[in-house]
Amino acid sequence: MTDSVHDSLGRSLRDLRISVTDRCNLRCPYCMPAEVFGSAYQFMTRSEILSFEEIERLARIAVSLGTRKIRLTGGEPLLRRELPELVRRLAALPQTHDLALTTNGLGLVEMAEPLARAGLRRVTVSLDSLDENVFRRLAGRAQSPATVLAGIEAAERAGLSPIKINCVVMRGINDGGIVDLARRFKGTGHILRFIEYMDVGTMNEWHPNAVVGAREILDSLSHAFAIEPVEPNYAGEVARRYRYVEGSGEIGIIASVTQPFCGGCTRARLSADGRLITCLFASEGLDLKTPLRDGASDDELRALMSRRWHQRDDRYSELRAAAEPQRTRVQMFEVGG
Repeated sequence: MTDSVHDSLGRSLRDLRISVTDRCNLRCPYCMPAEVFGSAYQFMTRSEILSFEEIERLARIAVSLGTRKIRLTGGEPLLRRELPELVRRLAALPQTHDLALTTNGLGLVEMAEPLARAGLRRVTVSLDSLDENVFRRLAGRAQSPATVLAGIEAAERAGLSPIKINCVVMRGINDGGIVDLARRFKGTGHILRFIEYMDVGTMNEWHPNAVVGAREILDSLSHAFAIEPVEPNYAGEVARRYRYVEGSGEIGIIASVTQPFCGGCTRARLSADGRLITCLFASEGLDLKTPLRDGASDDELRALMSRRWHQRDDRYSELRAAAEPQRTRVQMFEVGG
């Protein structure tokens, strides 16, 4: 049974982002700052996170409500053991048009081929700088962009394309490398996307002065390359698309801060511990794990999810300037962005 569900603003539930773990092997300051997530930090235990069977069941119910795109996130999803088995389960769901994964790329050399064989279709890889020192500052670990680039190559060989590369731009840190990144991926067939630094969670000490806005990013690119705007691929696409005039690729800019796109948002997020979260900036989520483990039927779980989506009126980014600061907010690492 498929019955498209709509929220209070008429937005459908078309996309489900599933966090498979809260753990990560990097400590990016805009997501999981090292001073907070040190060696003493207590991540979720195995029993606290959803099993593959539980994830598959909730995803199947989401598909019955109209979901057509599923993306696996974290934390860092490649840290979840036996991840290809989950991919195999989700790839078999009927009416799922896209199955993708967002990763920091460190484990892709080993995992790209098994994931592709299991049914994964695409990957999005985070890469905030090509400069070794800047990369390490933003990664919070002694890692190298060369490892991520090798992972991107492995994903391409495995057929996980088109590959999208995401760069979160922070003023005074990596904004000087925008053109270098664009030049590196120009002509490769990969889609580079620059993301405005967002106030997700409450641990990253976000300040609007650290935001490099879409207009500024576009100006930097336009001074270096001849580019032109492209129409969206579909209604609600979050990235504003641009292409090189001579035809050597595409660039996207995601401007949640300066050019909000809440009106077209069709995304729900399932946290690793089974909470349905209807906005990246939400203060809480709907607990689905407890009723699931207490024996709720599919119809009962479907009713819970449908009711929550019907009630949804989230549009935080559009109201950011007027909104009072939230005392609590879902953290980035819990929902994978």
